[in-house]
Amino acid sequence: MKLNSAADFLETATPDLLDQIARARKLTREYYFCDYQDTSKKNAILRELLGSIGENVAIDTPFFCDHGKNIFLGSDVIINMNCTFVDDRPIHIGDRVLIASNVQIYTASHPVLPKERLAPDWKEQNTTFFRTYARPVIIENNVWIGGGSILLPGVTIGENSVIGAGSIVNRSIPANCVAVGNPCRVIRHFDTDEERRAYEI
Repeated sequence: MKLNSAADFLETATPDLLDQIARARKLTREYYFCDYQDTSKKNAILRELLGSIGENVAIDTPFFCDHGKNIFLGSDVIINMNCTFVDDRPIHIGDRVLIASNVQIYTASHPVLPKERLAPDWKEQNTTFFRTYARPVIIENNVWIGGGSILLPGVTIGENSVIGAGSIVNRSIPANCVAVGNPCRVIRHFDTDEERRAYEI
């Protein structure tokens, strides 16, 4: 992956960003300790935490994120327990999306080469000793993400597609297919309108 410092790299330890992370930790902690049936309070916290949220959204606990404001949810979305969203860049999730337990979505990562990953003058610049890059993740409408899957920076999951449990998605997945594995690969396309409708949520 070719990185452009202006477009991809980000500073992760500015006072403003650290305040955002502290805010997200506070709100997710409040959300965790809400009564399970107190949907009014839970929805109020989610509206404060997230960038946007549609109708009929359920996020089970625990739920973890870095900023919250970079997460944009459509309507009819279920996010099961113990999911982690590292939202240094936007995470866009469409309508009628199912995300199973233990799913991890990462918009951020680090360069592989040590000379790119490590910052030799970090102390002088009063920053972190490592470099971080980030790219958005998009999950389109009617998608099902299986349990324990990991979505890496910059990927898009196309409309109607299914990601098998335990998959590691390091490249975008097209619409209307089933994809599984490490690395995640398409194993089946929905070839007809009738078949696509049978797999729609």
